Amino acid sequence: MRSIDLRRGKLVRPLAPLLALISLSCFVVAQAQFDGPAELPRIYVNSSMAMSRAPGSVVSVHAGENLQAAINSAKCGDRIELQAGAEFTGTFRFPEKPCDDQHWIILRTSAPDSALPPEGTRLTPCFAGVASLPGRPDFHCGSTQNILPKLVFEGHSGLGPLIFLGGANHYRFIGIEITRANGPLVSALTIAAEGGEVNHLIFDRVWMHGTAADETTRAIALVGMSYVAVVDSFFTDFHCIAMTGSCTDAQALGSGGGHTPSGPFKIANNFLEAAGENILFGGGGATMTPADIEIRGNYFFKPLIWRPGEPGFVTGASGRPFIVKNLFELKNAQRVLLEANILENSWGGFSQNGYAILLTPKNQSNHCPLCRVTDVTIRYNRIVNVGAVFQIANVADDPGGYATAGERYSIHDVLVENVRGKEYGGSGLFAQLISISPPLRDVRIEHVMAFVPRATFAVMNTRERFANFTIANNILSTGEHSVVSSGGGQANCAEQLGSQDPAGMFKNCFSNSSFVHNLMIGEGGWPSGNASAKNASTAGIRELHVPGARPYELCTVEDHHDCKKASPALHAGSDGKDLGPDLNKLDEMLANVK
Repeated sequence: MRSIDLRRGKLVRPLAPLLALISLSCFVVAQAQFDGPAELPRIYVNSSMAMSRAPGSVVSVHAGENLQAAINSAKCGDRIELQAGAEFTGTFRFPEKPCDDQHWIILRTSAPDSALPPEGTRLTPCFAGVASLPGRPDFHCGSTQNILPKLVFEGHSGLGPLIFLGGANHYRFIGIEITRANGPLVSALTIAAEGGEVNHLIFDRVWMHGTAADETTRAIALVGMSYVAVVDSFFTDFHCIAMTGSCTDAQALGSGGGHTPSGPFKIANNFLEAAGENILFGGGGATMTPADIEIRGNYFFKPLIWRPGEPGFVTGASGRPFIVKNLFELKNAQRVLLEANILENSWGGFSQNGYAILLTPKNQSNHCPLCRVTDVTIRYNRIVNVGAVFQIANVADDPGGYATAGERYSIHDVLVENVRGKEYGGSGLFAQLISISPPLRDVRIEHVMAFVPRATFAVMNTRERFANFTIANNILSTGEHSVVSSGGGQANCAEQLGSQDPAGMFKNCFSNSSFVHNLMIGEGGWPSGNASAKNASTAGIRELHVPGARPYELCTVEDHHDCKKASPALHAGSDGKDLGPDLNKLDEMLANVK
């Protein structure tokens, strides 16, 4: 039996001995596994401290000393300890060295491990001496002693303070603040040198941030990077300024394009704040697709003080607002797992409509015909306070070019609350489904609960019908309409249908698909095999008003006073489960995310 080299696709030794080696390495290969139609990541990055050994010397660097010289002279296995609370200004370049999984170079604070949050616990700005930031959640600081050394970019190239040279590998950062000085646009705080390939990087318990009023496009540009983990960290103030600014899309983490291997990635237990897209994969010219991406246990957040009209509203240095788009977007990615995250606050008003999640393969400027979004699993997430929920669309880019594929999506056990619609400059939809080219197919949406103000679905399909869709076991409201057209003229399968003819829409626009065992709240007219209720009360759904708790629960026969009857959603799923998400499991998986 032969197997494939994980980095370059070369044939290597038989699989069993390889797996024995993998168990000692910083990545884990999983046998092919699927969640419904979507293949899960094949490779997972192991970011544990035990897997990044540094048995060499300890190199101490104090304030005023030459950090670059320490980096240059460090040997594989060395630990560079930066004086806690000291500031190091400049651009720091990390060269290629002959390191391996048993000999990492660790760059960390000189403070002892006991002074940091334990491994697996998110670091906050408290550890940099910052007790709070305007508009952000409470940090719950136990103390505010500054134990983080600070790396500050103060140059004019727009890139830094961390630059990885081609071939750089096996670097881990622990307990460090990484930022930039006030001034003009900085495109990335961390990046691989142009054309370079870097691998085996771990950002562990770091605080990466821009400045409150300047343009900082992203924290980590993931282009050209592979085997990267970003864990237990905090990201703030990544934004572009409307009309007067030099950029339009800011992300905490992003991979715009590229022509070198990209992934696997692990993004786990972070606070991720950015104005454009908190995470974006794709959006540039590329000849390769980022793959095997695990995004788990993160808190995606946009401060409401960035929204015009909100109390405490803040702007960019020019007085213009920051450009806000969405929370999570894929334009070029495959085998992605988005699990157990909270995604909070997104509004329209710029070039987007406040969607929380976009699955939109894009041949950006006709420079990425192979771009695709395939095999995406979105499960056990909570989406809060947005203009709309999902945009799932295969369309041309402005110059007219199409991507290669957008298909095989599994969306389940998702709880959505406070969809604001017009109030937030959003479309107020649960899902916009558009298929022009390539065909949008093989999609499963199950065990979701969402209440929306405008319509459940907006549909446009001008060529082949949507194929192999399963929409089942959900609790969804209809809003003002059940379904609406997304335009496209007479070629659109939904254009001739009234907004209250969802059964006709499903018949005209879908093939080899099922829409059953859903509880639809609002107007009827849905295909047979679904239940309807006039409102949440008659659907046996009780609203809870407990801060920090789940917003709803299903009434049972034991309930009284505000429940008139047991919910028809109880045990009504095609799988025997309650309709809507598994609320108990969702509570368990999200308990420590916020």
